[in-house]
Amino acid sequence: MNLVTKPRRLIRVLGAGLTGTLAILALVAPAASAAQSTGDGFVRLAHLSPNTPAVDVYLYSFGDSTAQLVLHHVSYGTVSPFEQLAAGEYTVAMRAAGAAPSTKPVLSTTLNVTAGDAYTVAGMGPASGLRLVVFDDPLTTPSGAALVQVIQASLQQDTVSVTAGGQTLTSNLQFGNATNFISVPAGTWTVQAAGPSETASQQVTLAAGTVHTLVVLDDPGKLAIDDLLDAAGSAVAPAAGVQTGLGGTAARPGAPLLPWVAVGLGGLLLAVGGAVFVSRRRRPALHAR
Repeated sequence: MNLVTKPRRLIRVLGAGLTGTLAILALVAPAASAAQSTGDGFVRLAHLSPNTPAVDVYLYSFGDSTAQLVLHHVSYGTVSPFEQLAAGEYTVAMRAAGAAPSTKPVLSTTLNVTAGDAYTVAGMGPASGLRLVVFDDPLTTPSGAALVQVIQASLQQDTVSVTAGGQTLTSNLQFGNATNFISVPAGTWTVQAAGPSETASQQVTLAAGTVHTLVVLDDPGKLAIDDLLDAAGSAVAPAAGVQTGLGGTAARPGAPLLPWVAVGLGGLLLAVGGAVFVSRRRRPALHAR
């Protein structure tokens, strides 16, 4: 994994693609509540290493050699939807894109999924020090507030400071690191990320009872901010600011994968052999408890 690839330019979501996206969100919104009663948890996968080539990501139930989930050609900036999984222990493995499933993984980690909880497994850091990090994603928020986490995935800017309105979310956060989830008053705020030589800003609506992850990414020649809506309260429509990155996916053997929604310039959607490749996606959010 010592190859270096240049990140592609991020593609902003076009408003014309929102109608179909929201219809799908409405179908999957009750999933988190149902999972608590069925003994399931939620896992999503992310590629946040700027100079690491695309990878294939496999998720196995511990001790089972048959993959429950396979994502093909996952490139920098890609964040998958949450996948509902039975509680238990799992292994996440990364292989070079296109490598045979029998190939020894470049990287792997174990994950213990607890019923009703949500997790993000992210490949982070530089290619020379790539690692898999497991984040616990909260589904409970303080009354009248939102929870926000910042992930620093910009290699061009080795540190960033991030503010939301007048509130400092993090100062000099080093590349490959993330903050804890921080309580932020509900509202629409200007989120600004500032590195040593580049800045980026974006309007983000933080509704009460929602959980967001703000990912600072490299857009060629500048910074970019992606707002991932992790969870939404039952009274909050998860329509604002769900923007994820680049790359492609493949279906899970034996069970349907939560819908991958292709929204981007031209609305390109390519389905080949059960795999859905997208330029830019929106994905469903869980319900906050």
